[in-house]
Amino acid sequence: MADVRAGRRHPGTIMEVFWAFLRLGVTSFGGPVAHLGFFRETFVGRRKWLNDGAYADLVALCQFLPGPASSQVGMAIGLQRAGIGGLLAAWFAFTMPSAIVLVVFAFGIATLSDGADMGWLYGLKAAAVAVVAQAVLGMAKNLTPDAKRATIAGAAMIIILLIPSPLIQVAAIVVGGVVGLVWLRREAAQDEAARDEAARDKAAQDEAARDKAAQDSASKSPDADEQSDRDGARPDFGVRTSRKVGVIALTTFLLLLMALPILTVATSDPSLRLIDVFYRAGALVFGGGHVVLPLLETETVATGLVGHDSFLAGYGAAQAVPGPLFTFAAFLGASTTSGPTGLIGAGIALLAIFLPAALLVIAALPFWERLRRAQTVRRALLGVNAAVVGILAAALYDPVFTQGITSPATLALAVGVFIAQVKWKLPAWAAVIAAGLIGFAFL
Repeated sequence: MADVRAGRRHPGTIMEVFWAFLRLGVTSFGGPVAHLGFFRETFVGRRKWLNDGAYADLVALCQFLPGPASSQVGMAIGLQRAGIGGLLAAWFAFTMPSAIVLVVFAFGIATLSDGADMGWLYGLKAAAVAVVAQAVLGMAKNLTPDAKRATIAGAAMIIILLIPSPLIQVAAIVVGGVVGLVWLRREAAQDEAARDEAARDKAAQDEAARDKAAQDSASKSPDADEQSDRDGARPDFGVRTSRKVGVIALTTFLLLLMALPILTVATSDPSLRLIDVFYRAGALVFGGGHVVLPLLETETVATGLVGHDSFLAGYGAAQAVPGPLFTFAAFLGASTTSGPTGLIGAGIALLAIFLPAALLVIAALPFWERLRRAQTVRRALLGVNAAVVGILAAALYDPVFTQGITSPATLALAVGVFIAQVKWKLPAWAAVIAAGLIGFAFL
């Protein structure tokens, strides 16, 4: 607990969160699984705002919640670092780059519709394979260190590959938790002892560092990133929102879900109709990403809000931009044939589809932070974390590998990016840009 309290005394800043996520927002190609890899490399590996265990807990929680899982993980990290302002900064910075590109495309940049056939995109997909592979290997090393947890991860991977479905992913997490609860008692005790020892060591190191800093007034101040890493380095995930705020957020989520359809029918207001369409899409779809597309097509194309050709063109463009696929909503909002359209329609659709995700993150985290400390919950989480490794390993194969490795050249590029990251410590964003340039020149 000491480390969590220390994190609260020395929180990050909203601008720190904004710039960290803006970099991800312009370089995170490859879909939600790749995003989780980028997040881990940035916030676990480099900035050390949280560790692998806390990060896996977050991923597991967001898999349970409706909406875009990778965006929700980003919102949660922003919330942990700088409160509600940090959540908003993380969402805005990660989402806006792709949303802006898609809105511009909606206004007539038709040349982007051919982006899926361009060499640079093949390079970016190959880089995503390397990023996800590094994330899976790193998480496996920390979260499946013994035979039992490796077995749970392997079983989850096999089941998901044989029965591909978002519901199967949720079921794998649930089963992993149950198995962990009854099978990982000794491992949970060992894990807790290791966490306590690490916390004591960290407290001793912090005390020594403070003493040295007090005695050495002439020492050079660390740069912004080093200061961020030092203040944020802790093994747990501290949340600076109360249960009361969580209850308010959950109540708001449910009220909007029930009231918007009624108000839309009662008023026939086109703005409310647009809000209702995209709010329900964000609130009722589990798995995020491509899973939301059938619902959006039903609610926009079938109802005449967006033409079929426009829908397909926008979907093609959404594959060629970084950031969350849910920003496709901005394209659809800008392309509507009735009611709010253009920038207003894009803004309404974008806010409406992400609002449920933000409300659910705020609602869940205060309770999650308390629950995950209970001994029984810790045992379950060991199993859940192992299952998450299996889920990411399955996703590494399909769709990341199957779509990213389409030739010997793309395999060679992915291997090169992997070595550059793991052995030469090249930052993920630089590796992605380099892969895109190589793809543009040679693929």
